[in-house]
Amino acid sequence: MSNNNSMTEFLLLAFTDTRELQLLHFWLFLGIYLAALLGNGLIITTIAWDQHLHTPMYFFLLNLSLLDLGSITTTVPKAMAVSLWDTRAISYLGCATQVFLFVFFISAEFYLLTVMAYDRYVAICKPLHYGTLLGGRVCSKMAVAAWGSVFPYAVLHTVNTFSLPLCKGNAVNQFFCEIPQILNLSCSNTYLREIYLLVVSACLAFGCFVFIVLSYVQIFRAVLRIRSEEGRHKAFSTCLPHLAVVSLFVSTLMFAYLKPSSISSPSLVVSVLYSVVPPAVNPLIYSMRNQEIKDALKKLVEHMLFQHH
Repeated sequence: MSNNNSMTEFLLLAFTDTRELQLLHFWLFLGIYLAALLGNGLIITTIAWDQHLHTPMYFFLLNLSLLDLGSITTTVPKAMAVSLWDTRAISYLGCATQVFLFVFFISAEFYLLTVMAYDRYVAICKPLHYGTLLGGRVCSKMAVAAWGSVFPYAVLHTVNTFSLPLCKGNAVNQFFCEIPQILNLSCSNTYLREIYLLVVSACLAFGCFVFIVLSYVQIFRAVLRIRSEEGRHKAFSTCLPHLAVVSLFVSTLMFAYLKPSSISSPSLVVSVLYSVVPPAVNPLIYSMRNQEIKDALKKLVEHMLFQHH
């Protein structure tokens, strides 16, 4: 029985063995990665640069873009390297780092989306108290809580997973290191500890989800009470991007982790859906529906061109 101490590396799942298709995957992932870097980078720069966007909603959006950049950087560059150099190996430390960062970014993103739902709830249902309920210091504390609270949680998951004796080889059935796939390599009953942790996580995630749903029930009730159609439209338009991002995030995760085992074959496609697509698509969702961001982005581009000349 080989123990973790003797294991120096894991083998990731390759998308394909055909060289032409490997290169196609590389270019496809490179395109998605660059789009995510550009989209999230532009949102971060625009919000930081434009004074008009220094509001709670955009402060949280800036944090969301930082988390998106982190989560896609955790998985995609390594997957690109696997396709380009046709090497599936990832070091033991590299694998543990991927597990830690993936849990960290995904959890922090879910907490932040919950905070953003509260922001929209206060803005629409209690507009007169918006300044007091979501002042600068409150927003900073909420963001720090979203980032900080998941750090020990990610450490706990990672230590728990990698302290298990692994004896079923070192081939991870996924294009990045992920807890369920590492657990599949374990041969001891101690994995029940990690299952317990995952159940606790699912309960916490469900709590966040219920909070978001209840917030939106209140929001929709408040919006429907608005007399003018223009007012209703304006209120809805500030919520739709957040609602779209939450739907994309939750539906892909649920499909990945709650799908019946009979459809486990396209697991690669599913894992790309929840680990790669949201970080690349979120900037598009937010900027397409948001006139303020479009205007600020236009001003930023003009400012940069003007500075050049």
